[in-house]
Amino acid sequence: QLQASGGGLVQAGGSLRLSCAASGFASDYHSVAWFRQAPGKEREGVSCIRSFSNGPTYADSVKGRFTVSRDRATNTMYLQMSSLKPEDTAIYYCAARFNRILASMCLDPSSYDYWGQGTLVTVSS
Repeated sequence: QLQASGGGLVQAGGSLRLSCAASGFASDYHSVAWFRQAPGKEREGVSCIRSFSNGPTYADSVKGRFTVSRDRATNTMYLQMSSLKPEDTAIYYCAARFNRILASMCLDPSSYDYWGQGTLVTVSS
């Protein structure tokens, strides 16, 4: 089970930190990711951490602005978002999958089996 939180309204240039509390996803066997979906658009991969990987993957649109991390002690994943833009406005979802994912599929929503309920991020201009 995944529970996302931390969304809200922020001005352009501001920051937010999203959290995703997980039940039973503490192990390195799980690949985890953040996705977002804006109104009228398809779900988009934002960032992911593959199981047993050396580091996270980011979508080009958020590189240098977003940072993903996972705290194994508390079974929580975070997405630190900085320099937010109006185009970052979306519902953000966390997702997980047991076992490895090909690097090419890390940001593909079809790779994941478990999803949180989503948290809304609104960036005003």
